[in-house]
Formats: sequence, C-alpha cells, structure tokens
Amino acid sequence: MLLWLGCLAYLNPPPQAQSGMLADWLTDGGDVERAAWQKNERLLSTASVNNMKLLWKAKLDNEPRQMHNLLPALIASNVTTASGPKQIVLVTGVSDNLYALDAETGALLWKHHFQTDWVPPAGGRGPGILCPGGVTATPVIGPTETPGKYTVYAAAWDGTLRRVELATGDEIAPPAKFMPPNGKPYALNLRNNVIYTHTAQGCGGNPNMVYIYDLATDKVGSWGPAGGGMWGRTGPAISSKGVMYTGTGDGRWDPENGVYGNGIIGVMQDPETKAGKLVDYYGPSNAEWLWKRDLDMQVTPAIFKYKGRELMIDAGKECRVYLMDTESIGGDDHRMPLHRTPLICNEEVNFASAGIWGSMATWEDAKGARWALTPFWGPKHSAFKAPIEYGPVKYGAIAAFKVEEKAGKWALAPAWISHDMNRAEPPVIANGVIFAYGSGEDTDQAKFDIGLSYNRAEYRIKGSTHAVLYALDAQTGKELWSSGDQITSWSHWGGLSVANGRVYINTFDGIQYCFGVKNAGEQSAP
Repeated sequence: MLLWLGCLAYLNPPPQAQSGMLADWLTDGGDVERAAWQKNERLLSTASVNNMKLLWKAKLDNEPRQMHNLLPALIASNVTTASGPKQIVLVTGVSDNLYALDAETGALLWKHHFQTDWVPPAGGRGPGILCPGGVTATPVIGPTETPGKYTVYAAAWDGTLRRVELATGDEIAPPAKFMPPNGKPYALNLRNNVIYTHTAQGCGGNPNMVYIYDLATDKVGSWGPAGGGMWGRTGPAISSKGVMYTGTGDGRWDPENGVYGNGIIGVMQDPETKAGKLVDYYGPSNAEWLWKRDLDMQVTPAIFKYKGRELMIDAGKECRVYLMDTESIGGDDHRMPLHRTPLICNEEVNFASAGIWGSMATWEDAKGARWALTPFWGPKHSAFKAPIEYGPVKYGAIAAFKVEEKAGKWALAPAWISHDMNRAEPPVIANGVIFAYGSGEDTDQAKFDIGLSYNRAEYRIKGSTHAVLYALDAQTGKELWSSGDQITSWSHWGGLSVANGRVYINTFDGIQYCFGVKNAGEQSAP
C-alpha cells in the first residue's frame, strides 16, 4: 500500500507544539479567501530556510488517471488518535483514495478507498486528458465541536459528498448526493457549515456548474454560467459576506442573455432556499477577443482586506492581473476593475503554455504593505519591467506587485520577478518566505507537426521532466534555497502546502515529499 522511503524523525517536538501554537492547512490555498498565506508559521524564515532538507518521502499506491495522481496535501495538528495527539498530513489520490500520513515520519496511518456501485457510462466527454475521471477536487478538513476531532469532506468520483473521520479514516455518514457523477469539480471550500465548489470542461457530459452543499440541511444549491467552465485550480474564493468568486472560461461573455464565459462571477447561497444565485460579475473589456483566442479567465482569485476595503485579485491566460473591490467587482457597468496590469507575459498569444494558470496569492508584511503574487508560464513580455529581475524568463516565473492607493486611485505596482522556473506554479507564503516551484510538466497542447493530437497523456508524460521547489525572499524574490535534483518526477495539480516548519509537494509518480528545517533541539545536538 505504501512504501516508506525514509525520514528524519524529530528528536523533540517543534517549538510550536511546546507552546501550543501549531499551524494548520485545512483547505487548498490555506483559507477560505485562498490567500495562500500561512500566517502562523514560526520555524521557517528567511534566516532558516537555507537549512531546509528532505525530511521524508512516501510512495503511495494510488493509480494515476491521465496526468493526474495526487492532490495538494492538507495538514491538521493535534488530532486525537488512539495512539495520542498527532499532526496528520491528508493526501488525496485521483482514483478515489485518501491517505493519512504522520507528519513527523511520513508513515502511513490509514488509507480509505471510496466504494460505490456507480459505473462510468459509455459515451459522454471522457476519459481524456481534460476529463480524467476520479477525484479531482481537493477535500477540505472541518474542525468539530470536540477539540482534536476533525471531519474530512470529499467529493468522490460518483458525485457524492463523503464524510470521513480524520483520526481513523472511517466514513461517519452515508454518501450524500452532491453533484452528477464523472464531472470535474475543483477544490472544496468550507465556510459557515456550507461547502462550495465548481466544475468545468463538461466532463461526463455534465454542465459546468457551481454547487453549494448546506451541511445543516443536506440541501444542495446550484448555479451555472451557461457554458463557461469554472476551472480555477484551487476552487472558489469566498468573501466575508459569503460570496464565492471564480473565473470562467470556455464560453462567450453575453450577460444580457445569461451567458458569463470569460469573466469573473460571484455566487451566493440563498439563506432560505439554499439555492445558488448570481450576485455580481465582471467581464474584461476584451472578453469577446479572449474567448476567440481561448484565453480563459480560469484562475482562482485571492481575497484580502486592505485600507478598510475588501479587495480581490484575479487573472487569466491573457496574462494580466486584475484588482477589484468585492463591493462591486466590475463597477456599475460590470466592466471596470479598480486596476488591471499591463501584459506580464504571453506576447505570442499562446493558449496552452503561456499566461497565468492556477491561483493567486497575497500577504501583508510587517510594515503593513500588501503584496499580490501571480505565477506565469512562458517568457516575460518584452514591454513588462519590474524594479528587481533575475535574468531572462523563458519558461515561467513568479511576479510580485505591491497594492497601492493614492488619492482614491488603486494600482498594482510591479516589485520583482523571480528567476526562470520550468512552468511556475502557484506560490505559498510563510513568515517572509515565498515557496514556489517549477512543475516540470509538459504543458503543450498542440505541436506544429501533429496539431491538437499532441494533447494526450502519452505524449505529454514523455515530454515532462522534474519539479524543483524554491524558497524566495518575499521582499525581493531572491532565491534562498532550492531542492535541486532531489525531486525526480514532475507535478500536475500537486500544489504546495506549508505548516510547522515543513513544505509539502507531490509528484506524478505517487511520491509525497516533505521538506523542512530541523527544530532547535536537533540543531543544537552534536
């Protein structure tokens, strides 16, 4: 089931454990706003990351589907188990599997496979590289009223909502109907006892929809943008008013006729009926052109509070970042954000291996400055400049901006661009350090000699190399540490998670990696 490849066990519990200040990462992106900011990290810092090393790696027996294997890890601290409190790393496998690993050693605590009588029908869209089937949504961990007890909420391949006890791997309730089977939902988000997700690419012949599950009543609400697929990697972001936001793609922008492709939509649960309802939307001024060139607005936004306002950043394959106010993300005409950046990349208007993909990130430094981060693929645009750059960018990088407001006018001011990364993926932030990685994935969907036929797993797997994890100074983008050649495979949808001195990343070959720093007790040992 699991081949344990070795670990470096801690001699003493981390300082957070000693002081009761352990950090968690219970949802993809770290919080409901999808900020990707670990605010409670203490061990990792700009001074300590140069001591990072591989603490353990574990080989999981999940069967890959197309280019999918493992989803981003979730971390819960002080979980009450039969053998005492444990910090548990939850990893999801696309083939209907959950794995719980001991954060200290990487040892397998339990594996759970979702059983179902459902059989994939013939026809429909899939299986294929865009519609792999299986579990495509990162679960979410919900605390309960009992300290140390957690419930894992997951969307199984058959479309049901599953509830699993984190300590044991036991399902604690019967499967509940959530959405049609064989679709492609994205990372679940949990706020105030309500679960949110969205689907894309018409997988299984199903429409692209927002789904909202009310845990108190077991009622499901839905809403669809009439064709626009919602495929922000980290699922929806949710504002303080309970509005879930996500970008859309694969469709026209025609709100007068109820069509919301290639824009950003805000959907809310009706408190009485539990149905989903559209409450806000934004369409770029060039939305029609974006649709024609397949430059989808398919990125998970990040929401944050700054200078008395609740703001949001989002982006798309065109390679611009948009700054919006959640009070009205597009203004009176739904077409005017607070600010949009010039093109950062994608000078050649590539629909597959350039632009911004995945999700955004944001954090605030000790001086109160608010930062916005975006990954991007492909070369930097020749006209885009940042005060700090680290040489030519060919395959991708992280771009950092400062959020500025002067006399009521808002802007995203370029701050730095990292060095080149082989398909830069969404970063996470912890204690002044940005962790980012180049996935090493072959992201091309077409080749001049065989056209779109290249977009098949057998071709792209052969063209992929290996992932590299980086630690960057959050103020300057300077590299502080790199995993080098320690990660031997590439990552598709693997994501990053960070908690308690450790950074987690996984790869297509089914290996979960844990990199981190030793605690003070180990560092002082002879």
